[in-house]
Amino acid sequence: MRLANVNGRLTTFSGGQLVDVEKASEGRFPSDPQAVFERWEEFGRWAEGISARGSAPVPDANLGAPVPRPRQVFGIGVNYRDHAAEANASVPDSPVVFTKFPTCVVGPSHVVQVAGETTDWEIELVAVIGRLARDVREEDAWDHVAGVTVGQDLSDRTLQLAGPLPQFSLGKSRPGFGPTGPWLVTPDELPDRDDLALVCRLDGETVQESRTSAMIFPVPALVARLSRVCPLLPGDLIFTGTPAGVGLGRSPQRYLRPGQQLESSIEGVGDLRTRLSGP
Repeated sequence: MRLANVNGRLTTFSGGQLVDVEKASEGRFPSDPQAVFERWEEFGRWAEGISARGSAPVPDANLGAPVPRPRQVFGIGVNYRDHAAEANASVPDSPVVFTKFPTCVVGPSHVVQVAGETTDWEIELVAVIGRLARDVREEDAWDHVAGVTVGQDLSDRTLQLAGPLPQFSLGKSRPGFGPTGPWLVTPDELPDRDDLALVCRLDGETVQESRTSAMIFPVPALVARLSRVCPLLPGDLIFTGTPAGVGLGRSPQRYLRPGQQLESSIEGVGDLRTRLSGP
């Protein structure tokens, strides 16, 4: 099943057609895309009844963030060995966790304003929590995931690295620095939920390419470890980390400019296009 935020309304797809959930369910489920995660299992049973599978063409201009108001947004650093190497960081023995403040989350239609001269790109698989997760075992972790979407963990490197200690959360939380979309895809629709190809292109040039199987800590490990520390709530987001190829790790370093476009693609999930503007 795929779920989209189309013009602010919760939408799924059946037989290649858009299905407005509130109308199709006769009011059983509201139009608010965020509200569905509190009733995820009930919603899943209803969606099975209408054979909600596949997708249909939707212009980016009509798409909002599939999870528009998450209560918690977790970011994972250096979760690919090649990215650790380009960052001159050692391979971690436990997840490196920071937060992206929820106000940075936007969808495909949002034009993101670059910050200064050092706005960087980071394609990431984003896991969406569908059930309250506390002390979850790794083998049960996927049962707590509603689905995944494509994300960009955009970063103001100057702000991120300013001061005596890094400011990861601030540097990664400017307005629009959490693009997500084009929709949420449930794990059963993925070719292999633990091994998906991901590619990031800047104005058509491939700048990142890897597979999610290369994660140091895959989705089940992240859900299990995070849930031991704090509850993961329905609708929370986990940005699971980025592979090598970011601007900071290049020689010479390279950053985003107004007028450029990022295209972030994940196998079985979709393409997230992010347009960039100036001040």
